Amino acid sequence: MAATVVRGQNVDIRMWTRPDEVEEFAMQQLQNISALPWAVKHIAVMPDVHYGKGATVGSVIALRDAVSPAAVGVDIGCGMAAVRTSLTASDLPATLRGLRSRMEAVVPVGFGQHKATAFTERDAADWTPFWRKFDDLTPAVKARADKAMHQMGTLGGGNHFLEVCLDTDQQVWVMLHSGSRGIGNELAQHHIAAARKLAHNAELPDPDLAVFLAGTPEMAAYRHDLYWAQDYARRNRAVMLRLVCDVLRADFPHIRFEEPISCHHNYVSEENHFGEDVLVTRKGAIRAGRGELGIIPGSMGTGSYIVRGLGNPDSFESASHGAGRKMSRNKARKTFTTQDLAAQTSGVECRKDSGVVDEIPGAYKDIDTVMANQSDLVEVVAKLKQVVCIKG
Repeated sequence: MAATVVRGQNVDIRMWTRPDEVEEFAMQQLQNISALPWAVKHIAVMPDVHYGKGATVGSVIALRDAVSPAAVGVDIGCGMAAVRTSLTASDLPATLRGLRSRMEAVVPVGFGQHKATAFTERDAADWTPFWRKFDDLTPAVKARADKAMHQMGTLGGGNHFLEVCLDTDQQVWVMLHSGSRGIGNELAQHHIAAARKLAHNAELPDPDLAVFLAGTPEMAAYRHDLYWAQDYARRNRAVMLRLVCDVLRADFPHIRFEEPISCHHNYVSEENHFGEDVLVTRKGAIRAGRGELGIIPGSMGTGSYIVRGLGNPDSFESASHGAGRKMSRNKARKTFTTQDLAAQTSGVECRKDSGVVDEIPGAYKDIDTVMANQSDLVEVVAKLKQVVCIKG
């Protein structure tokens, strides 16, 4: 669909969804973001847009010499990874409960962490330099080094997941969604609080949108910690993918894996748009430069998509990060039952208890509608449907 332009305060708001379908609080957030004096050109709003802390989920913001940590989100570097295997549906056992159990045994979920570190030289050649950089992070997290090391290669909870999927050719994929775990959250919270105290943010319409300015010690400290956390999140997904692929290798010794696809969807990137160098924050959005592969998941009972970016300049070369919630977790728990969850996840080997009712497909927007709304942002490479879904 063509984007709809809504008049903003300092810049306009360009939306890949109908404005009347966006919740009132989210629209107010977008207006607040549009008032930022550092905003460039317009605010790009993805079709999975919904209310979030500080900045709206599904927003892409280009700022001149400034960055808002709330416009990145508290799970710095959250994103996706996926890999296509040589297996087909016919290779899988009739019941997938055993496979799910073996995957859960190697990837801790929820608040779980590894008893021993899970990263090895197989994942990257520079683990030692990476961990040495921990000493240069803000002193507020210095006591968290051991926890950060043992959470590397863990899933977390909420909307994070690990799946085995089939594409329309019945080829088996592994796909997962996770971020920078507790350490990324603590870094984000620290810097959001620090930004709120700066004098230049005193008159902003929403204190959570507080920014750091280029050339200041606060900006330098945030970007240092931010880029480390983004790297942590990328490595975290790579470690989990390796652990799950090892499970599949044990079950299927002749399995082969293609090159993995990986993308952040809560992050900052230094880019050039409309002839200007800017800092782009994508909160609930992936980069979709021309030819770039990305992953757009649905909910735990619906399909997901592997996509190729079309490089649309009006979206700052971005696309949605998923289906997007249409109701809060509290409302989902009040609206749906475990019987509803079982019905909506029929055919998927997954949890069907009250602990994940808030992740029921009915709490999310329709992923196919979301994809139709961004046909000028990405093209579909593959559609996937999960047969195993693991959640914390």
